[in-house]
Amino acid sequence: MNETMIYHNPALLEESVNGLNIRPDGTYVDVTFGGGGHSRAIVGKLNDKGQLYGFDQDEDAEKNTFSTGKFTFVRSNFRYLASFLDWYGVSAIDGLLADLGVSSHHFDDETRGFSFRFDGYLDMRMNKRAGKTAAEILHSHSEENLATIFYVYGELRNSRAIAKAVVQARNTKKIRTTSDFLDILKPIFGREKEKKQLAQAFQALRIEVNGELDALKEMLEQAAQLLKKGGRLAVITYHSLEDRLVKNFFKTGNFEGEVKKDFYGNVQSPFRAINNKVIVPSEAEIERNPRSRSAKLRIVEKI
Repeated sequence: MNETMIYHNPALLEESVNGLNIRPDGTYVDVTFGGGGHSRAIVGKLNDKGQLYGFDQDEDAEKNTFSTGKFTFVRSNFRYLASFLDWYGVSAIDGLLADLGVSSHHFDDETRGFSFRFDGYLDMRMNKRAGKTAAEILHSHSEENLATIFYVYGELRNSRAIAKAVVQARNTKKIRTTSDFLDILKPIFGREKEKKQLAQAFQALRIEVNGELDALKEMLEQAAQLLKKGGRLAVITYHSLEDRLVKNFFKTGNFEGEVKKDFYGNVQSPFRAINNKVIVPSEAEIERNPRSRSAKLRIVEKI
């Protein structure tokens, strides 16, 4: 098994790359470089005039870059998409791909605190150079703010009980590790739904740490501006919160899903859907890569 596949096995690889309808001389962006699987597939379809820019804020992802004149790596959060492309002299693109899943590398690295399967420091930052860690957020946020995080980002109905338990625990000892967090959560969750609710709680904290939904909104708005007429966006989501944002934006041009119509009753949107039905992994892919199970691919074209 090569290093790239250890880092991350890309979901819906063929479907997403083919969905971009790549022009060999075009300019493309992979805003979630990760292990480089999608990027390598895109570069393979470009000629010497084509160019791909790969974004990733994680220093570990930079180790997966490859050397070719057709590829440029950008060590940055994708919320700064337009600024960095402008710095490289790019004012318009032919397509953009985003795979919003957390890399297998992150879940399997016990030092990063992304998974409740390992005991490690509760960090959860994609970019270890900036921002508060998950442990710091659990200590610095008010009980009300914590309840909102677990309710909105984790969709947990017992969010107030979780927040109260966190505040009570932090008054007696430091919450530093995933085990410390689990000790707080497990007495609250019923045994039959424990694993699912633990995943939801960790997801909520990770989204808050990395400002994931705000960054996604900013990136999509910039992508819509940068995209040439006929250019395409391909986005793979993994949970309902981000999928709802992408679905609404693709359909209506806004994140609330507010349909605006012209004088003749036609829906006004900057895009037309390439796949009217969301694309999901085949049973064969799920068997090969179980973490692709929740992946959903949506593709649109700029009108």
